[in-house]
Amino acid sequence: MIRPAGLEQHPDLIEMRERYERAGSSTAAQGIDGLSLLAGLWLAISPWVVGFNGLSRISVSNLVTGIALAALAMAFAAAFGRTYGLSWIAAIIGIWTIIVPWVTGSATTSTIWTNVVTGVVIFLLGMGAVAVSARKMPNMGGRTSHMSNDMSGRTSNMPGSSMPGHNMPGRP
Repeated sequence: MIRPAGLEQHPDLIEMRERYERAGSSTAAQGIDGLSLLAGLWLAISPWVVGFNGLSRISVSNLVTGIALAALAMAFAAAFGRTYGLSWIAAIIGIWTIIVPWVTGSATTSTIWTNVVTGVVIFLLGMGAVAVSARKMPNMGGRTSHMSNDMSGRTSNMPGSSMPGHNMPGRP
């Protein structure tokens, strides 16, 4: 029995990794990653900088979500090709940051202003990360060659012919 090639050898996987490597190394992606890291660190320390005195629930929430966002931003910067699928989480963290003063019952003027402004910035950065991962990169409009090898080592120029036996005579 002939086994199909592993997923690691699939030509589309290699193309996708190259695409996300280029996307992650773009100036826009690096800017978004850096600003997301700073926004996450700000969110984590904001309760003590702004002075959320006696508001432990929102302080804990901001600390945890800020650290999570900073870790996510570092993951984007280090391995965008493997973490691009998580970029929507940054936008969700932004939304959570906006609504957390009311959810935790800690809606004071300082918590509202700090969290709404920071949450909007985080949401926009998250949407920017989603846009970078969805953006079509130059020279990635499609494969330039339809050449592929099947398991027997034969080469075929038929599109989609990476399946073993696909280019055998008499087979569709």
